Amino acid sequence: MVIIGLGNPGKEYEKTPHNVGFMMVDEIAKCNNLTFKLEKKHEAMIATGIIAGKKCHLIKPITYMNLSGNAVRSFVEYYNIDINDIIVIYDDLDLPLGKIRIRKNGSSGGHRGMKSIIENIKTSEFTRIRIGIDKPKEGMQVVDYVLHKLSKVETEILEETIKKAPLMIDEAIKSGVNSMMNIYNGK
Repeated sequence: MVIIGLGNPGKEYEKTPHNVGFMMVDEIAKCNNLTFKLEKKHEAMIATGIIAGKKCHLIKPITYMNLSGNAVRSFVEYYNIDINDIIVIYDDLDLPLGKIRIRKNGSSGGHRGMKSIIENIKTSEFTRIRIGIDKPKEGMQVVDYVLHKLSKVETEILEETIKKAPLMIDEAIKSGVNSMMNIYNGK
């Protein structure tokens, strides 16, 4: 299984809404004692190990959000990964802060990282876990909002969601994506 968290590399992007995908895979790695290593040929930080009895790869593209598909395509093609074994975790402006929405397929929904992945691997038929980051306040530009440093309250709300990441992936591995969807959709 390949779990891809979307975000932007670098300290200036840490603890921003746009990096919730990175935060989720970091939590999965931490709970499973996995360590990320830079793999330049795939333009990604990758942690590989056993999760819930199955070999898994956690991926954080370092290509910046809008080019995430380059790293994903490189890894998926190199290891001949089945599309059914891919889960992408990313932020979603259309969901309330901390809300989880899981789908087995769909469009990019305007998310440029997802658009890049879909274009690069030439399918949208993979599982995605969307994490709500809410909409920007009136008058605030979307780019400024997704890259702002999270407030204490926002951090607390997202930390509760992030804690669920290892449990969600365990459920997907042990009982399948449908079971994960039944338990966590809308939480």
